Amino acid sequence: MSKIDGKKTEKKLSSVIGIPWVRKSVVLGVVATVISLIIVLILKTLGFDLNQILINAKSFFKSYGIIGIFISTILAGTVIPLGSPVLVTVAASFGLHPLTLIIVSTTGFTIGMVINYGLACKLGRPYVLKKISEEKLKDVSNMWAKWGWIVYVFFGVIPVLPVELLSLLCGLLKARFDIFLVLTFTTRLILFTILVYFGGQIGLWLGIL
Repeated sequence: MSKIDGKKTEKKLSSVIGIPWVRKSVVLGVVATVISLIIVLILKTLGFDLNQILINAKSFFKSYGIIGIFISTILAGTVIPLGSPVLVTVAASFGLHPLTLIIVSTTGFTIGMVINYGLACKLGRPYVLKKISEEKLKDVSNMWAKWGWIVYVFFGVIPVLPVELLSLLCGLLKARFDIFLVLTFTTRLILFTILVYFGGQIGLWLGIL
């Protein structure tokens, strides 16, 4: 890659993060993660008895976790802000079977994204504008015009970025469904695999697993 191409790529990435609502999503995700870790560290340092709480939570996830994760990730695949990456990480930390969790969460999220695509494709711009603002639609349209599927993959593998908005745009523009389906499933498969591993490590650290 030439120096000029490298500078263009850097400019592209920085311009995406520079969009106010994208930057806000990143900041909120990082802040929420840091606060959660700080709370856990404080409780462990103070010797707070978490055993019974953790045992009850683990029992709940073992009994209803997979069904709950499946439904939640379907909803999270739409524009309902349920935070599927957080749910998957927590579920993994409470001992849900890693492979089952990865497959179920990836499939559920993909179904939600397909619903988004289908509704936007069928109902058009008026429906999309009921789900997202004119400003956000303009921003994601500009991203798509510049980078196409590259920005979709970029949003898909980063948990704090709202890839759900791009699924609406893909449906609105009637982008190729086969590519949309493959990239949606693949990017979330990669992301959820990483998060399940991370969640498992948290579970070991907390003594849940």
